[in-house]
Amino acid sequence: MPLHLELVTAERVVLEEDADMVIAPAADGEVGILPHHAPLLTVLQPGELRVKRGGTEQTLVVTGGFMEVLNGKVTILADAAEHAEEIDIARAEESRKRATEALANRGAGTENAAAELAMRRAVVRINVARRRRPRSQSPESGA
Repeated sequence: MPLHLELVTAERVVLEEDADMVIAPAADGEVGILPHHAPLLTVLQPGELRVKRGGTEQTLVVTGGFMEVLNGKVTILADAAEHAEEIDIARAEESRKRATEALANRGAGTENAAAELAMRRAVVRINVARRRRPRSQSPESGA
C-alpha cells in the first residue's frame, strides 16, 4: 500500500501522487516516510525533497513549510516548491550573489537572518538543479 503524497504551495498543487517513500528535509534533519508511518507533524527547512516510486526517484526543492503524515497520507504545505528541472540556475546564482552581498554588509539582526535564509534557499536550488539534471541540460555542457 503506497503513501499518498500531496505537495502544495499558496500558488499551486506542485505534486499529487502515490509514492513508496518520501524523504524530506525536516527541521532536525532528513526524515524518511514509508507506508504505515506513525502520525507526524514537522517543520521543513529549505532542502531537497525526494519521492521514490518503483525504481524511480523524483527530486524537488522545498524552501520551508510543514509536513503532516497521517493515515497513509503525506501532506506538505511548502513556502515554495519546484521540480529540479524547473529551476533557473542563472536566477538562483543571482539570488545567491545578492544574499552574499547582503551578508557582507551585515545589516541588523532581522536583515541578516533574511539574507542567511535567502542564501540557503539559493544554494539548495543550485545544488539540486546541478545534481539532478541530465548532463545535456546543464549550462556547462553548452546545451
